[in-house]
Amino acid sequence: MLTKKDLAHLAELARIELKEGEEQKLQKDLGAILDYFQELKSVDTENVAPMTGGTELKSVVREDVISPKSKVKSQNGVEAFPETKNGYLKVPPVF
Repeated sequence: MLTKKDLAHLAELARIELKEGEEQKLQKDLGAILDYFQELKSVDTENVAPMTGGTELKSVVREDVISPKSKVKSQNGVEAFPETKNGYLKVPPVF
């Protein structure tokens, strides 16, 4: 059973502030979750092969291929940029 002290500790670790009235509901809900994990521990997994990824698929991403159409000259983007300074693109400050 999850105690109030345990709940307060978990709330502190998660950096959440518990309001009045939430403690009992949260204590009950977390207790049910922990009870379910105890139930899962009793499941016999002796003859179950471990899974490492859940799929036998190989990478479906194609290799990058440079073609004459895909080449972009670096100056094309610079010319379209509103402002440059000393060869760099000048952007407004973020902060």
